[in-house]
Amino acid sequence: MSEDKRQQALDYHEFPVPGKISVELSKPADTVEDLALAYSPGVAEPVREIAQDADNVYKYTAKGNMVAVISNGTAILGLGNLGPLASKPVMEGKALLFKRFAGLDSIDIEVKHRTIEEFVDTVANISDTFGGINLEDIKAPDCFEIEKQLIERCHVPVFHDDQHGTAIVTAAGMLNALELQGKDIKESVIICLGAGAAAVACMELLIKCGAQREKIYMLDRKGVIHTRRDDINEYKQLFANNTDKRTLEDVIEGADIFLGVSGPDLLPPEALKLMADKPIVFACSNPDPEIKPELAHEVRDDLIMGTGRSDYPNQVNNVLCFPFIFRGALDVRASRINDEMKLAAVEAIRALAKEPVPEGVLKAARVDKLEFGKEYIIPKPMDPRLLPRVAKAVAEAAVESGVARIEMPENYMADKEA
Repeated sequence: MSEDKRQQALDYHEFPVPGKISVELSKPADTVEDLALAYSPGVAEPVREIAQDADNVYKYTAKGNMVAVISNGTAILGLGNLGPLASKPVMEGKALLFKRFAGLDSIDIEVKHRTIEEFVDTVANISDTFGGINLEDIKAPDCFEIEKQLIERCHVPVFHDDQHGTAIVTAAGMLNALELQGKDIKESVIICLGAGAAAVACMELLIKCGAQREKIYMLDRKGVIHTRRDDINEYKQLFANNTDKRTLEDVIEGADIFLGVSGPDLLPPEALKLMADKPIVFACSNPDPEIKPELAHEVRDDLIMGTGRSDYPNQVNNVLCFPFIFRGALDVRASRINDEMKLAAVEAIRALAKEPVPEGVLKAARVDKLEFGKEYIIPKPMDPRLLPRVAKAVAEAAVESGVARIEMPENYMADKEA
């Protein structure tokens, strides 16, 4: 980032007041009568109602519209383990996105701990305060165990967005790209460069979409993950191939799909040349992708390319799903976010990319035209149709799969669709 842009970013966070979020009042508090209702003695009445029936907490408090964004700062964006306090600007940013895109109130919580168990205990013990828990920027493999334990212990949905948000948007874009390239996911050879939380989640969700595990080659810093390695954790073990191939160049020859969730400039042009006809390349390292789109298109004129950046077509951006997944989940009081809800989100997102794009979205995206094709396989984050489409699909899936505690409201999201 240039010095000028760096200063703009710092000024944005500092002025006119520090930070990006604040608390606002939803009830009047101007008179003695207002205060008597808001606090003592009036507040005693909802307290009694909730004590008699815990579900009344949704009727008399903000719990049903509140998400906690929680991190320990061990994997902050692309910056690494900088600690919980350094993660606070990111968590505030996530809270901003929840409010901006889905109208959800959100508060950030940064946890300092020594063990996984301490972190889990802390979050589980406060979880009933919220309608849902969004875990963020927690390193692998700790994040897998943390999420697993919290799903088991909490009575509200727990969702690690670095895993599942990335996977949902990736799957939506990938399925559309496969359709355009005339390829079948069941027959496609997939290369995944990176073996962290996002990589594992992306591959697992693509398998649920039809990909074959034996056709997936995952690589970490030491190369191909194979069955004769004794230095891989249980999550990498799921993708250990019985193969003699050891390098990226070995496995990428004839491959149909490349997904990069690793680091900048790690896909050499020579390797891209080895891929099958009509390849699909998602180079999602931020801010610098595994291969620059200009170089990739220079090497291959038959590819579909996606990145994590907003200044190129086909941005793989988690904001396309996580606000709306929580919106749908909270609106039917789902106990968890399950595979059925994730797959419903995938289908809703990919379907939206095939529809005509409203003028307002074109204006916000600073383009004259967008239509389903090689440079538009994923909707733009500012598309207002994402909220009703994804939230409704997720809510319906929650009801149908049995994790919703209430029925979907009548004419749910009809006003947002209009």
